[in-house]
Amino acid sequence: MKRILSSTVIFLLSIFMLTACGSKTAQDTVYKELGIDVSSGEEISKYDTHSGNGDGTSCVVLSFNNDTVVEEIKSHSSWKSFPLDETVETLVYGVSDETSSIGPYLNDNNGNALIPKIENGYYLLIDRQIENDKSSGADILHRLSFNFTLGLYDTDTNTLYFCKLDT
Repeated sequence: MKRILSSTVIFLLSIFMLTACGSKTAQDTVYKELGIDVSSGEEISKYDTHSGNGDGTSCVVLSFNNDTVVEEIKSHSSWKSFPLDETVETLVYGVSDETSSIGPYLNDNNGNALIPKIENGYYLLIDRQIENDKSSGADILHRLSFNFTLGLYDTDTNTLYFCKLDT
């Protein structure tokens, strides 16, 4: 009886350890997607509506106590400094004129933008829908579906917003 109990405990501990080793933190995901070390970031909030078919919106907010992350961002040529270009502005906050409005595409279930207005910072848009040398990404707003990753860093608050949209 002791032997069976002992074997069961060892088996359960092994399963637990394998499961724990396989789990990823928000910081791990951001590092993999954006290529910047955010291990010192504190997760402030997380929003995710991805369903079983992979469609949905997710946004993770990380806060930092120093400028280490922004210094790393500045060293990557793929990150751009504010102001946002028209495409990113539309995706994040939406645009409107006298006759129409478009976006925001990164929104909660009520259509509200997930990211507060940022005045100063850096951003990175990764269009996961284009194939190499087949699309410039400039037509992202004119597609029937979206698959993109966006990193926004607010230098005034040392806050990183990491969002994905899949439709």
